[in-house]
Amino acid sequence: MGGGPADNPKTIETLAELRRRYPMVGDLEKRAKWRIPRFAYEFLQGGAGDETGLDRNRTALQAVEVVPRYGMDVSKVDTSVELFGHRYAAPIGISPIGFDGMMWPGATEQFAKAAQAYNIPYLVGTLACAAIEKVVEWAPDVTWFQLYPMAPNNHQYSLEMTDRAHVAGAKVLVATLDVPVRAKRPRDLRNGLTMPFKLTPKTMMAAAMAPFWLDAIRRKGMPTFANMAGFAGAPDRVTTSAFVQKHIGGGFPWEQIARLRDRWPGPMMVKGVMHPADAEKALELGLNGVVVSNHGGRQFDAAPATIDVLPEIARTVGTRGTVLFDSGVVSGVDMVRAIACGAHSSFAGRAFMLGLAALGDHGAAHMAQAFIEEYRITLGQSGLLNTDQVRRAPVRHPGAWTRQDFEPHL
Repeated sequence: MGGGPADNPKTIETLAELRRRYPMVGDLEKRAKWRIPRFAYEFLQGGAGDETGLDRNRTALQAVEVVPRYGMDVSKVDTSVELFGHRYAAPIGISPIGFDGMMWPGATEQFAKAAQAYNIPYLVGTLACAAIEKVVEWAPDVTWFQLYPMAPNNHQYSLEMTDRAHVAGAKVLVATLDVPVRAKRPRDLRNGLTMPFKLTPKTMMAAAMAPFWLDAIRRKGMPTFANMAGFAGAPDRVTTSAFVQKHIGGGFPWEQIARLRDRWPGPMMVKGVMHPADAEKALELGLNGVVVSNHGGRQFDAAPATIDVLPEIARTVGTRGTVLFDSGVVSGVDMVRAIACGAHSSFAGRAFMLGLAALGDHGAAHMAQAFIEEYRITLGQSGLLNTDQVRRAPVRHPGAWTRQDFEPHL
């Protein structure tokens, strides 16, 4: 099982050629670096502080070993996974990336259409460059919504955005916990990346060296925070960016999560959970699960690798909820590693954006197909027939935090 779009033969041939030429995310990194402006590339690839968190995520994931079993009949591998009553093609989804249209104009649309075509979840963010209503039009079956906190006015804007996402038809609400304050990201500071995004002499020089990106800007227009237009009172970049600067942030205290739970009628999760006690609190408030994530190393440089805290959080949740994994996933092997360590499914953000940056509008579909294909290969190579078996696979995880590591703080 699994799936993909009903492509015409020409599109299938194009995607097959892309998979041959760019089989790994590292290949996409090299191509993306010269196709989009430096400030956009470094915004995508950068992290908080000294960026040790970025390296920690990858190093820890690569240290996880899954023992293969041979002699199995793997001719009928099933890549699918069921999440909240919907069976998706594979346990991979597209993570939210704020201001996605700056890195590749029209990114939100391409992510949504690829997710719908390949039947994988798209967790579109509050700060995406297309409105939630439009995203659901493009991806009616697979759109989830990530809510960023808007703390002023007792989170009135957060509540209104929640209502909008529900009316639009988003399937799952995911409230982001791990942005209590704005992170310091040195690459953005050095590049003079500000809100509203401006083509200053420095950014214009960088843009001039990226003709593919400039052509996409010409076709799609300058990016803006589309979900904020109604709140800000005008759709222009200056007005919406000013609203974001003033209102986005402040974090979600647990009492506000409880208000959102009362407001949202469908499945709801929190994203940014790194401690078993926070997972327990989420379940106590009636949430359906947690997304274990350190924001891809973009918020707190001293945080553990996400994969290292995953097993204990998964044990804490047990059968009471769904555990999703985010941060550092770039391959089907990483998907298996995360699921073998306790996740029900995984999400990737940078890898999908690198696909767009490197390959243009084909990039999101290329990555969706690559993840599903690699996951199928990894299952077969491991002697596993489906995702449920992956969760019971023999795994060695040398960096995992134990209950004793968390005990003094539980």
